[in-house]
Amino acid sequence: MRTKTNFPVQNMKVERDIIKQFKAWKETPDRKPILLKGARQIGKTWAMEAFGKECYKYCVKFDFDKQPELKSVFKISKDPKRLIKELTLYCEEPIIAGETLIIFDEIQECEEALNCLKYFYDEAPQYHIIAAGSLLGVAVKRRKMAVPVGKVRIINMFPITFKEFLRASDARTYEYIDTLDEIRHLPEIIMNKLRTEYRRYHVSGGMPEAAVALLEDKGVGEVETALQGILDLYELDFAKYAEPREIPRIHAIWHSLPAQLSKENRKFVWKVIKTGARSKDYEDALMWLEDAGMIYRVFSISKPSMPLSAYEETDSFKVYACDCGLLRRLAHLPASVVTAPIANYTEFKGAMAENAVLQSTIPFMDGRKPYYWTSPGIAEVEFVIQWDDEIIPVEVKAENNISGSSLSVYTKKYAPHYRMRFSMQNLQYNSGLLSSPAPLASWLDKMFALCASRQ
Repeated sequence: MRTKTNFPVQNMKVERDIIKQFKAWKETPDRKPILLKGARQIGKTWAMEAFGKECYKYCVKFDFDKQPELKSVFKISKDPKRLIKELTLYCEEPIIAGETLIIFDEIQECEEALNCLKYFYDEAPQYHIIAAGSLLGVAVKRRKMAVPVGKVRIINMFPITFKEFLRASDARTYEYIDTLDEIRHLPEIIMNKLRTEYRRYHVSGGMPEAAVALLEDKGVGEVETALQGILDLYELDFAKYAEPREIPRIHAIWHSLPAQLSKENRKFVWKVIKTGARSKDYEDALMWLEDAGMIYRVFSISKPSMPLSAYEETDSFKVYACDCGLLRRLAHLPASVVTAPIANYTEFKGAMAENAVLQSTIPFMDGRKPYYWTSPGIAEVEFVIQWDDEIIPVEVKAENNISGSSLSVYTKKYAPHYRMRFSMQNLQYNSGLLSSPAPLASWLDKMFALCASRQ
C-alpha cells in the first residue's frame, strides 16, 4: 500500500507470524494501543516497521532513546490532539488517523508516553499505535512505572519459532506439515528434512540475526558471531538496567544455566550458582532475568489437577533459556556437535531437546504456564500443560531414544485421557499417546486437535 518510508526496513527472509496478530488488531473495532513485550534482539522493531510498511499508507516511528527531545512533548500535555500536532514536527510523513501507523519505540525511556497510551484509547482510538521497548518488564518494575492496564493490549513476542524457520528454509516441507489433516506416519523424506532443519535450528536458535545468517548460508562463523554479539549485549544490559548489587548475581545465574541443565535432574539448585548461595540472596536476580524475557521458569506441581496454578510448588522449578541458540553458545557447545551428535554429548542433548520444545510451545500457550511433575527418585515428566479442559503430560526425549518409565508411572497414577511424547521418531497416535517428532512442537494445538477428532 505504501510507496515510501522514512526509515530503512531490514531485508529478512523469515516471515513472522506476529504480523498476522497485528493485522487482526488493525481490523478490531475496539482497538487498544499495543504494548509489545519480549526479550532483546528478537525483532520487535523490525516487526512493527514491516507491518507498517505492508498495511498502512504511512508509518512514523518515534524512538525515545535516540530522540530524547521527544520526552518534552509528553511532559507538556496529555491531550492526544495536541500530542499529534507536536509529533508531526518530528517526522517527515503525515499522521492521519487510520492511514498512519504510529510506532513508539524504546517507550520505557519515557514514562509519560507510556501513561499517555490510555488517553489515546479513551479519547482518540482512531489513531493506530504500537509501542515497544527494550527490557520493558524490567524497566517498569525498576522505576515503578504505571502501565495503563485495561487501556492497552499487551502482546508478547518471542524468538523465531521452528515453524517460522522451516517456512523460510524448506517451504514444501512446511506446507506438508501445516496442511496435515490426520495423525499418520510421515514419509521418510519428510522426516529426514525435519531432522536436518531442526538440528540447524538448534545451531542458530530463533534470534533473527543468527537465524537469517544460517538461512542465507553465510556460514557457522557468522552465526556464532551474531549469537556472541547478543550475549555481549545482554551483559551490557545487566550493567545498564540492573541495580549495582544485583549485577554480579544476574551474571552468575545466567552463566550457570548450562550447568543447571546438564544435570540429570534439571531442578534449579542455588548452590550450582555459587557454593553457599541462598534463594533469598539470588531470587531478585532470577526475577530480573525472567522479567527481561531471557529465561523461562517452569515450576513443579504436586498434583496435575485444575487449575494447575493451585498446585504450583514455588520452591521447586527448572530454568531454561529463552532461545536454544543462545543456550548452545552460552555453553560453548560447537555447532558440529549438534548437527552430528557424538557419544559424550548426552545429558546436555536432553537439555537442548527440552529447551527447544519449550521454546516452540510457549508462543502458542496463550498465557498458560507449563509445569512439570515429579515423583522423587521414581519419575519425572518434563512438562504438564493444560489444553482446553485436559491436563496433558508431555515427555521429551532426545533423538530416537524413548526408553524410560516416567510417563508410564504418571499414567498409572493419574490416568490422563491424552499423553504426549516428543522425540525424533515418526508421528503416530495409539491409545491416548501421541508420539510426535520434536520439530512438530510448533504445531502443538494442531496435533491435539487432530487427536481429539479421533475420539
